[in-house]
Amino acid sequence: MTQANRAATQGRTERRPANAVLEPSEAARATLAERRSAQFLGAAARLMERDGSQAVSMQAVAEEAGVSVGLIYRYFGGKQDLLLAVILNVLDTFAAAVPAAIEAAGPDPVDRVAAAFRAYCEVINAHRHAAVLTYRESKSLTPEGREKIKQLEIATSEPLREAVRAGVAAGVLVTDDPDLVAYNLLLLAHAWALKHWYFEQTLTFEDYVAKQTALALAALIAPARRRSYKRYLSPAS
Repeated sequence: MTQANRAATQGRTERRPANAVLEPSEAARATLAERRSAQFLGAAARLMERDGSQAVSMQAVAEEAGVSVGLIYRYFGGKQDLLLAVILNVLDTFAAAVPAAIEAAGPDPVDRVAAAFRAYCEVINAHRHAAVLTYRESKSLTPEGREKIKQLEIATSEPLREAVRAGVAAGVLVTDDPDLVAYNLLLLAHAWALKHWYFEQTLTFEDYVAKQTALALAALIAPARRRSYKRYLSPAS
């Protein structure tokens, strides 16, 4: 198995330096591998959410993805590897998207917390099947796989915890438990996938993010500072 395929099997691609220059042929191969991996992970997530991981075969994933089963085995060693990769892919996306969103939000603590929450929601929205699968099927993983997911979840939530802590230090946010606040926000983001069947009846994705942001920040922003953040606290209906 090639290095690129091993990376795909783990659900994580090696991150090159931002200024790295690839040969055209290498860049084309890397792009194809990333697209193929995303294609397989999406197919696996849809099937495993619907039928359960135990009932899904590699052949079924291949048929869902529209490729030969042999091609999938070039990327993943088996169903256990594929399930782990589906879950890790969501965590990898958090690891890239959330810090970038916080940085782009600028220095204001509330803007940074709101941007982090939106980024989590956007990742969940883009990976709804995989997010649900994480809750339903993580028990099917090896103990090592479950531990890896736990550690990565803690790591990928740290930027949000840090944003909350910074808001408290600046006197803008009020809480004595930033860790609990961060995990409450994470649960709200995941709820868009877990209860999507219900929320989609009355809310668009944008409505959901805006209203959950307002509810969360209303409990966090210091009363004397709320007027400055009316844009978050009074979202348009």
